[in-house]
Amino acid sequence: KKIKDIPIDIIFMSTLIRAQMTGFLAMNQHTTTKTLVVNHEKGKLCDWGKVFNDKTKEDTIEVYFSWHLNERMYGELQGNNKDEMRAKFGKEQVHIWRRSFDVAPKNGESLKMTSERTLPYFKDVVLPHLDKNKNVFIAAHGNSLRSIVMFLDKLSGDEVVKLEIPTGEPIIYEYENKNFIRTTKI
Repeated sequence: KKIKDIPIDIIFMSTLIRAQMTGFLAMNQHTTTKTLVVNHEKGKLCDWGKVFNDKTKEDTIEVYFSWHLNERMYGELQGNNKDEMRAKFGKEQVHIWRRSFDVAPKNGESLKMTSERTLPYFKDVVLPHLDKNKNVFIAAHGNSLRSIVMFLDKLSGDEVVKLEIPTGEPIIYEYENKNFIRTTKI
């Protein structure tokens, strides 16, 4: 409901269902009368989903799914209970794996590795829409969003590990003169 009156021109979501549900639930509360249209980047669905009528295009909001926005992969910690992992590996080690910038759990990603997929996507795919004065909505996850906020707020690796992204709370930025200005508190 907190973004219900903010105009949205295009939406980017992770391929994971929890981010998609959050994004679609947020848009269900939105005041727009436009229809959300999921676009696919390749294959038959890409061809079949095209809208060719300019008037119809004006009445839609394009939605794109990308694995680049997926949550950080926790490797062998994935799917395990945090307390059990603390008992097995030690509280300090689990904390280092979960909160450090460049230390990854076995077969998993560090936040740095996560940013190596989220930031190129943000810069190459999302940013051009902002440069065209489009209002962009991103529905993703704590760590993928932390890596993007790190870039937007120009945070260091030491600073970003202290950053908590609240679940389900919008983080709103304005983009002016190639600069990002956060208008909500984290």
